[in-house]
Amino acid sequence: MANPVRDTLLGQLDIAWALTRYHLEGLTTEDCLRRPASVGLHVSQDAQGHWRAQWPEHEGYDLGPASVAWLTWHLGFWWSMVHNHSFGDGTLTREAVVWPGSADAVRAWIVGLHDTWREAITRLTDEDLRSSARTRWPLTGKPFGDIVAWANVELMKNAAELGYARFVLAVPPT
Repeated sequence: MANPVRDTLLGQLDIAWALTRYHLEGLTTEDCLRRPASVGLHVSQDAQGHWRAQWPEHEGYDLGPASVAWLTWHLGFWWSMVHNHSFGDGTLTREAVVWPGSADAVRAWIVGLHDTWREAITRLTDEDLRSSARTRWPLTGKPFGDIVAWANVELMKNAAELGYARFVLAVPPT
């Protein structure tokens, strides 16, 4: 094993990705846009037809549960940001990341982000992962392997959130 750290991180990514894919399969646009409660983070269309996500001012429980649309936007947001800032020009901002507008487009977006990210990580060596040269968002001054590990954890967290939201939406309230 020439790059054991990279291979371990890719193995973790594959596990988190399998769960994410499971929760994305069969997802409908109606599921995405349904609100699980009267309050909670969501997306809305602006005057130009772009789907914009709300941004929380805090992370308290009183925010309420996020919609699947917001959860999928958030997944696409952080993955787009970390990829752009690690392997691109580093100019992408939160405001430029919009929700795609349908479940099919969400799946295509997230699959594309996964494939691009995995391909980029596959090209790295353990030495690259020990370097902080690519570490620009969401952390600085850390080895890039920490960013890859963070992305794996963030993906697994998002998969769990999506799964829970799908369970809640699948059963009518009592």
